[in-house]
Amino acid sequence: MSMTGKSPGEESLARLSRNAVESFTADFSGDVWLPSDEMYDEARRIWNGMIDRYPAIIAQCAGVADVVAAVDFAREHELPVVVRGGGHNVAGTAVTDGGLVVDLSNMRGVRVDREAETVRVEGGATLGDVDRETQLFGLATALGAVSETGVAGLTLNGGYGHLSRQYGLALDNLVSVDVVTADGEARTASADRNADLFWALRGGGGAFGVVTSFEFTLHEVGPDVDALFIWYIDDDAATAMDRYREWVETAPRDAGVLMVAAHVPELEEFPESAWGEPAVALLGSSRGDRADADHVFESLRTGLTPVADFSGPMAFTDLQSMLDEDYPDGFRYYWKSIYVTALTDDLVDAVLQCNESAPSALSTVDIWHLDGAVGDVPQDETAFWHRDKPYMVTFEANWEDPADDDANVTWAREGIGDVQDLPVASGRYGNFPGLNEDPGNMLYGENYDRLVDVKSTYDPANLFRGNGAIVPRAAD
Repeated sequence: MSMTGKSPGEESLARLSRNAVESFTADFSGDVWLPSDEMYDEARRIWNGMIDRYPAIIAQCAGVADVVAAVDFAREHELPVVVRGGGHNVAGTAVTDGGLVVDLSNMRGVRVDREAETVRVEGGATLGDVDRETQLFGLATALGAVSETGVAGLTLNGGYGHLSRQYGLALDNLVSVDVVTADGEARTASADRNADLFWALRGGGGAFGVVTSFEFTLHEVGPDVDALFIWYIDDDAATAMDRYREWVETAPRDAGVLMVAAHVPELEEFPESAWGEPAVALLGSSRGDRADADHVFESLRTGLTPVADFSGPMAFTDLQSMLDEDYPDGFRYYWKSIYVTALTDDLVDAVLQCNESAPSALSTVDIWHLDGAVGDVPQDETAFWHRDKPYMVTFEANWEDPADDDANVTWAREGIGDVQDLPVASGRYGNFPGLNEDPGNMLYGENYDRLVDVKSTYDPANLFRGNGAIVPRAAD
């Protein structure tokens, strides 16, 4: 709260003309929530319970016309704009103090074009919304690994998931987008139309406008896949880690495994004697010939005794939602990421030591195996830069009690610092950004200057703040 006793949202709203606000609200098809409204606190709440911000206006849009109206109002009254899609960005970019939230959470339509093998997805849709519709036809696009994640934020910042090694990042599967830019124009961006904007939106985050719909290409996936989800403790955990390092060297593209250093959860699916023990879990899938599935993961299982094993054939939608319960709304989250070029002994030691020292048993340190189709795309073809990195390490601090904020944030930052000191480490990923502390060149590498150029063209007044890392050049 401010020194006046009013929230930043109340202070900002007080500076606006009452007639202007009333006119905007009267012409809006969706819902507009102001700080005095009963629904305001619910509307400003997002997935990460650490984030507690007070916008001046929350505009829950019913369609593109509402988005245009909200952007025009914000520009005319010099209110910074943020966009809420799924509301799952860990840094809380879906809500801002004193600004205007363009809330797309009621715009969740998904339409599959079976013949063209494409899908059109509205900006408020989640991964689960998309998978539910596409799997009716045995199709999927490359998205993330938690079904409650918003498609928009995931895609605009990259989008790693179970299908990445085979079909690339989520943004690599984009055919076109519909976007409302800072001038209030509704544009289509693709390889042939507004190509510079399309380039920037594929990896540059939410700094260029409000994407109201995404068109993705689809691939034949499912309805069932062969899943691997297996937990090891004690000596088997160390052996599993070594086996994983060998497995990734020759893994087929139609298979992928995420390594998770965690603690055995206190759930009835796990033996009580193992609860709270440091563990290594392997989560992934194989989508090739079903007869080869056992062979694909054989080296990750032979001679090892799991403390729990949930592997086997399962619906692709079940694989996509398997981790949902690990990230409930309202818990507190601080996630940081860093890329590495090799899984060295020093890196593995750092990962396992950090896991053991985690102040919350809910936290994890994850190793993502990338390369494959992600690395096939030239680094300058889209705004996403870190395609040449075969692995990413993510420190996921997850906890419940606000009193533990400092300890958990410090743990993740120190873990990143330990890895950063290794010669194999560099860069950052926009979907695991901490609280957006890192400079743009760590996210965007040599694409950063071109992103600033596009930002200066389409949003010279910096109406859309995004993650704060891309700022337009000052006018001459």
